[in-house]
Amino acid sequence: MNRFKKWSPLINLFCVTTLVILLLDKRDVLAQNRIDTWVLLTGNAILFIATSLSFYVSQQSIMNPNPNSSVRSLYGSFMIKFFLIAIAAFVYIMAVKKNVSKPALIICMGLYLIYTFVEVAVLQQLLKQKKAAAAKN
Repeated sequence: MNRFKKWSPLINLFCVTTLVILLLDKRDVLAQNRIDTWVLLTGNAILFIATSLSFYVSQQSIMNPNPNSSVRSLYGSFMIKFFLIAIAAFVYIMAVKKNVSKPALIICMGLYLIYTFVEVAVLQQLLKQKKAAAAKN
């Protein structure tokens, strides 16, 4: 699997999600439902960056022949992602206090699940390829 092909599902998800958010904003669907567009766009960007970091760390651990290193890296990448997102949510909630866009935060939680699903699916493909390559040798 070449480098771009590994990253393309995450990049495609980010681009499609951003496009959908902008289209919904253009049609005032988000404003009518009191959903803050800025929160969605920022949340999507943070999720993309956090998932990319997590994916990179996990991808490197899969290539490591030491299984203990792989487990440590996978847990570490999860912790990086979780804390980065938790800190971003905390900063947002503290910054706006009573004006928190709860629907936007709920949508961001859904995006978190989608990004995580895509990340795990790509990592599973990489692991299958590694096992297939090992079986040939």
